[in-house]
Order: sequence, then structure tokens, then C-alpha cells
Amino acid sequence: MEEIENGEIRQEMENIEQPLNQEELLLKMDRLRSEQKLPFAVIAGLGAAIAMAILWAIITVITEHQIGYMAIAVGIVVGFAVRLAGKGIDQIYGIIGAASALLGCVLGNFLSQVGFIGLDPEIGFSYFKALNFLLSNTQITIAIMKEAFSPIDLLFYGIALYEGFRFSFRKID
Repeated sequence: MEEIENGEIRQEMENIEQPLNQEELLLKMDRLRSEQKLPFAVIAGLGAAIAMAILWAIITVITEHQIGYMAIAVGIVVGFAVRLAGKGIDQIYGIIGAASALLGCVLGNFLSQVGFIGLDPEIGFSYFKALNFLLSNTQITIAIMKEAFSPIDLLFYGIALYEGFRFSFRKID
């Protein structure tokens, strides 16, 4: 009985992965770096940020309420998009994810304001006319964005930045 237990223990010990030595680790890191795709990470990050900003605006306009959790969703989606497309392990991939997440949050708030202006019967703008108006009148746009801003937005933007950074890195096996 004891021999069987010792044999089982020995078998389990052999199945445990031994840590990589320094040379193996460097070889693995070089292989992973050779698979990185920075342009794809940038494109995926920006694409995900734009898609999430549009979704953010749609939800905000439909509910007539800005939902801070949308920023968290932006950070997660953007981070995973950068991870999947870029396969990055270097810090630049986290920076791309964080910057894209922040862009998605700000753009989501901006497009929400465009939606509210486009739906206001007193103003009488279509969505595209409202977009064109805000893009051509920077000072009015800044004033509207300041008016729509709430200090709690900083918390949600911060979480989105963190998630955009954190989720942008490829998992190392």
C-alpha cells in the first residue's frame, strides 16, 4: 500500500511543471515579442473605442441617463480588443489600451450630447446636423461637455484607464 502511495506521489511530482530557467525564459520572451502586432493593436483599440462610444451614446440617449458603468465596459472591451489583435507583452500595449479606453469614454459622452441635441424638437437638428454643428463650434462643444461633466466621471474614467491598460496584455503561459 505504501509503495503505491509513494509511486503516486512520485508520478504527481513529475507532472508538476518546473520553473523556466533564465535562458528558457529569455527565449520564450523573444518568441512572444516576435508575435506582437502593434499596428493591429492600435486599429483594434481605436475600433473598439469607437464602437463602444456609439453603444454608450445609444444607451445614454435611450435611457436619458448617463450610466457610469459604461466607462467600465469601454475599458474591458478595448483592453481585450488590444490583447487579441496585438498579442502584446510590452508596456506600449497597455498604454494603447488605456489611451483608447479614455478616447472611448470621452467620445461616448460627446456622442451622447450629439444625440440629445439631435432629438430636441426645439433645436430642430437632425443627428448629423447636430454632429456637424458641434464639430464646427469648438467653444460651444467645450461648454456643453463641461456642463455634462460630473466629478464621479473621473472615477469611472480612471477605472476605464486601468482596465484598458490591464487587459491589453497577452497572457503568458
